[in-house]
Amino acid sequence: MAAYSTGALVREMSSGLVRLALECEKPPLLAGEKRRALLEEPTWRAYCNGLKCGYAVRRECGADEWRVLGAVEPVSVGAGVLPDDCADAGAGEGDLMYMRAKFERVVGSRDSEAFYMMNPDGSGVPELSIYLLRV
Repeated sequence: MAAYSTGALVREMSSGLVRLALECEKPPLLAGEKRRALLEEPTWRAYCNGLKCGYAVRRECGADEWRVLGAVEPVSVGAGVLPDDCADAGAGEGDLMYMRAKFERVVGSRDSEAFYMMNPDGSGVPELSIYLLRV
């Protein structure tokens, strides 16, 4: 399955609410073994508004990612495009779209968390919700 593009996510968001669900497996534990933290799970099945859209993988930030984070550091809330020469994370793949927002975290259990993007207008309705589930 191909990667879910940022453009496809932007199209979904322009049509209304977006719900991203990331699911990972809950393997059986061996004697004396502890389950890792939910955010430390390495691989996920990804769904957008109920439709399977691929997989997600946990990664560490490299030099390119830190450069992008530094470029958007002055932005508190908003979305935009970083030109290719500024972002450089795409290795010549063109401009880089970004979105920066405040998220509210809700922990349901050791195996479920949700992040709700909070609108700065105070309407209280999240445009983007991200659910992490260990099943």
